[in-house]
Amino acid sequence: MSISFLKTHKFSLLLLLSGIAFYWAFAYDLQRWDFVKLITLYAGLFFVSYKLIQFHKNQFWVLAGIALLFRLVFLFAVPNLSQDFYRFIWDGKLILEGINPYLSTPNELIKDSSFVGMTYDFKTTLVEGMGSLSAGNFTNYPPISQFCYAIAAWLGGKSILGNILVMRMLIIAADFGTLWFGRKILQKFKLPEHRIFWYVLNPFIIIELTGNLHFEGMMLFFFIWGMYLFFNRKWIWAAVLIGLSVSVKLLPLLFLPLFVKWCFNNRSTVLKKVHNFSPLGGNAVSKGGFSENVSFWQGGFPFSKLILFYVVIMGTVFLSFLPFLSDEFFQNFISSLALWFQKFEFNASFYYLIRWIGFQTVGWNIISTVGKILPLIVLFFVLSLAFFRKNPRWLSGPERLFTAMLFAVCAYFFLSTTVHPWYLATPLLFSVFTKYRFVLVWSFVVFFSYSAYGKTGFDEILWLVALEYFVVFGILAKELWKGKKAFRWNTKNA
Repeated sequence: MSISFLKTHKFSLLLLLSGIAFYWAFAYDLQRWDFVKLITLYAGLFFVSYKLIQFHKNQFWVLAGIALLFRLVFLFAVPNLSQDFYRFIWDGKLILEGINPYLSTPNELIKDSSFVGMTYDFKTTLVEGMGSLSAGNFTNYPPISQFCYAIAAWLGGKSILGNILVMRMLIIAADFGTLWFGRKILQKFKLPEHRIFWYVLNPFIIIELTGNLHFEGMMLFFFIWGMYLFFNRKWIWAAVLIGLSVSVKLLPLLFLPLFVKWCFNNRSTVLKKVHNFSPLGGNAVSKGGFSENVSFWQGGFPFSKLILFYVVIMGTVFLSFLPFLSDEFFQNFISSLALWFQKFEFNASFYYLIRWIGFQTVGWNIISTVGKILPLIVLFFVLSLAFFRKNPRWLSGPERLFTAMLFAVCAYFFLSTTVHPWYLATPLLFSVFTKYRFVLVWSFVVFFSYSAYGKTGFDEILWLVALEYFVVFGILAKELWKGKKAFRWNTKNA
């Protein structure tokens, strides 16, 4: 960052220093139960990020440097909004000792005198830190996540802060990988480069991923790298990377059906658009400032290649799980995943309405029943997007694909029984490549959910949950209405 930059951007310097101060306070001087301080700092950071992107949207490396600087503030901080990192360290230590982390709960192993991989005090610190809920259940983190935990355990040694530091560096590296390939996708399809900073410089991402050590950032790095290769017709390597993404977090499995629409895209429609609409001649499609190579479409995506694409993805996932596979593994892993649908409740939207109706009609919590039905509704919705939804034809192919992914994952979260704040990293990144901005607002109001953590325990403030989703659904409805009007206009003038 040059001296001339600092002299000519005094307000930017003030914003930068304010951002550093706010992140420092967030990292080292905040308790999770202090909601007023938390939301005030968070609002201040949102303002800082918004103004920095506004002032420097044409200075990519300036914003990239600021994003790195803000992350480095957290370097030696112990996460204060999540205790999941204790379980990450635990699983990593087990792998270093040659113990399958999927076969035993921490509560079982801490009583096992034959397990000497950690001192009793270290084991006790981790188990108490992760909490009774995590300690009493089997791990549900896929193998690539476990590999990252093992690296942290190896390099971090017996120091909890050392383990945290290694995991944090991995996540920061993943974020900048996402920055790099996200920018390349935006460049390839003539979209504004600065959009990627609505993800990379968003305080939500910095706090929840770098600060609280959630590995959604690693999952998205592999996925967006894979999408970049996919758009460049490198199908095999794209499939490998998407498979690695699934092996960090299982969420990308939700998007696999949506590639079918890409495979069977109507090429004749695209070619017609070339000749009728393109001011760039017969080799490009252009609409609304977007242009792309027609050869990218003319090559097609044959059904045989689609099958191979899926086979490579699932083969990569299978190979990553292979060292851990056993009958007991399947039973433990599936039972652990089922907890998120049939036992846990947090920051839900439609589910809370359904739960209320259940109490009014049958008199008890119907989560065990509803938790089995809601995923089926999500699956039906995703398949509808894949096979039946008619996309506006003036949109670019990548925008159609990312829009479908965006609404698929949002439908999943809208119907989930548990929506932790860091889950929104995925729809936030996808929104960068679309015209929708409701997730950007959601990434702010989702922090209302932290009001549930008080000094004396956990108790959700449901009116704040209602306010969160009222704002999100309101903005979503407005954007959908604007899109519907645009569709009518383009249909009329096509």
